[in-house]
Amino acid sequence: MQVKNKYRGFAKLGLVSVGLILGLMLSLTYSAVAEKMVKQQLPIEDLRAFAEVFGKVKTDYVEPVEDKKLLSEAISGMLTGLDPHSSYMDADAFKDMQAATQGEFGGLGIEVGMEDGLVKVVSPIEDTPAYKAGIKSGDLIMKLDETPVKGMTLNDAVKRMRGKPDTNIELTVLRKNEPKPLKFTLTRAVIKNKSVKYKLVEPGYAYARVTQFQEHTGEDLAKAIKLMDAENKGPFKGFILDLRNDPGGLLNGAVGVSAAFLPKGELVVYTEGRAPDAKMQLTAIPENYVRGGVREDYLRDLPAYLKTVPMAVLINNGSASASEIVAGALQDHKRATILGTQSFGKGSVQTIMPMNNGAAIKLTTARYFTPKGRSIQAKGIVPDIIVEDGTDQSGNIREADLTRHLSNPKDTEDAMIPHPDQPAKDMTKEKLNEKKFAEPAGPIEPASKDDIQFNQAMNLLKGLPVIKTPPPKVEATKTN
Repeated sequence: MQVKNKYRGFAKLGLVSVGLILGLMLSLTYSAVAEKMVKQQLPIEDLRAFAEVFGKVKTDYVEPVEDKKLLSEAISGMLTGLDPHSSYMDADAFKDMQAATQGEFGGLGIEVGMEDGLVKVVSPIEDTPAYKAGIKSGDLIMKLDETPVKGMTLNDAVKRMRGKPDTNIELTVLRKNEPKPLKFTLTRAVIKNKSVKYKLVEPGYAYARVTQFQEHTGEDLAKAIKLMDAENKGPFKGFILDLRNDPGGLLNGAVGVSAAFLPKGELVVYTEGRAPDAKMQLTAIPENYVRGGVREDYLRDLPAYLKTVPMAVLINNGSASASEIVAGALQDHKRATILGTQSFGKGSVQTIMPMNNGAAIKLTTARYFTPKGRSIQAKGIVPDIIVEDGTDQSGNIREADLTRHLSNPKDTEDAMIPHPDQPAKDMTKEKLNEKKFAEPAGPIEPASKDDIQFNQAMNLLKGLPVIKTPPPKVEATKTN
């Protein structure tokens, strides 16, 4: 009886604490969003349920848990439950994200997400340990060294992959159509991601590859074009813009790259969201791609012929977000021929919102649309000329394959309804416990003699026959 009374005392104390927390939540929530909720009511019953669960965990969980951890996990779960791209970043993760957009950060060089409890590779970043080792878009990381990924949050997994340069980590990877898991030993490095690579592949033909859209990507592309123009000593006969395996990045970078090839003032992309500031029309003018206010227009001295030079754009399954904006804009304006395979299909805008505690949330706030009103969400950009790269594409994962991905507004009347959860992938105990491992394969060097898509783009620009791949059969998207 004494134990029972003691338990009741703890429970009562827990409920009092939860009541205080709930009251604070309600007051803060009300003061912060009152203007936006004039016609709505706070979900009091649901908040009470949250408080009740919080109290049960505090009093009954097998081990004590700090309030900070519980609340942080609750926030994280609230955001990750919305769609694959919304997330909560603690202070360290927020700093890492800021460093990545500026072009230098530590780690392996992988753009990652979470799928079925495993870390999913969206795209390896070129010239990084992950890229050189042969990590591919769509790979599912099941172990970090000997630690299973199942049960980790994405932030926890990313922290484990980061570390001091020149230290090793072993990744165990599941890859579709591989009978055995793959093992990769990677050496961490300071990732200095050069977002624009370029070369004059032969007299008259320029090639520029954008690996990721960062703060200075537009400026770097402009410098590359000027250097190639000087080396060529005359107008280009053709220009190849390579956006393959580019996971995206900053929106202003996408507008700047597009503006380099489009007439001034042309629409590049527009966005639609619920908040007034989520509705934008971004055109090819400096105000939409120059950051910082006082900086000059870095495109002003580009040669005039660049607006009309014959152009091919390369995309593939790893081309996502900002790279799809560029490809879609150039395709809609009939400024370039898009060549390669269907892109990833990430047509949503994420806004980084710093919090008072040093953390931040990445929240999906809008969908973006090409100049002709096409939504790329869960569809991607379909090339004008489909050319496979010669590798097995059956294991590729696109936005439409992700759990809770946003629907395409062209496919449903209510575009805000999340897509139903996809069935879990086949990951049997036999596969997870497999003792033998397949040998990983390295990447194809872009713009080399082995790069099928690049060589077909060159044929296109020279007026030679292009070896096309028959388009796949596309079934109509169904929404339950």
